Amino acid sequence: EAVPLPEMVTIPAGSFLMGTLPLPGVYSTSQEEPQHRVQVASFALGKTEVTFEQWDACAHEGGCRNVKDFDGRGLMPVVFVSWDDTQAYLRWLSKKTGQAYRLPSEAEWEYAARAGSTTNYPWGDDVGKGNANCNGCGTAGGAAPVGSFATNPWGLHDMTSNVREWVEDCWHANYNGAPERGQPAWTSGRSCSRMSRGGSWYRTPHFMRSANREDERGGGAGGDVGFRVARTLP
Repeated sequence: EAVPLPEMVTIPAGSFLMGTLPLPGVYSTSQEEPQHRVQVASFALGKTEVTFEQWDACAHEGGCRNVKDFDGRGLMPVVFVSWDDTQAYLRWLSKKTGQAYRLPSEAEWEYAARAGSTTNYPWGDDVGKGNANCNGCGTAGGAAPVGSFATNPWGLHDMTSNVREWVEDCWHANYNGAPERGQPAWTSGRSCSRMSRGGSWYRTPHFMRSANREDERGGGAGGDVGFRVARTLP
């Protein structure tokens, strides 16, 4: 019986300005500054967030723990997964396929989410209605099945919202000293607070901007936290 595996999209090599210039308004963007140029090598990234169907295949074989759902299973994005849970799935998937899977770095994630754009969202500076699944996007509460909204210009679904997505990096309070390349991820070589990207169905539009970052110091395994997989290309 075929096991459902994530569909991958090849992300082109290039460079981009990561982060944001200071934004006037309610929220501080100091954690997204200073804006800096990052060079990213081509890599593969999941077309969608990992689904319950994909996660449950791993759980069925004993590679992952069973996790509860929030809005249903199947093609819904898996939620209630911690950063450590993602590592269990990646180990299982790598063994299953003979290819080394990992989480994207924070820089790779933002580069892929922007898909060449320099605006707040891949489609412009205003969130609009019906472009993504968030609290204030004109969509119903709760997660949506992966792929319910249009892809960004590079063929990726749900980079903006639906569920927050774990990345490889440790949390840093700003970009002072940040790497100038997409790999390796910015980790401190010790136990650290991990982070998520992309906002979620529960978050307001500010948190879905391509530049937004969230510190998951509390462990983060909530009903709006999932992930997508990445792979280094030869």
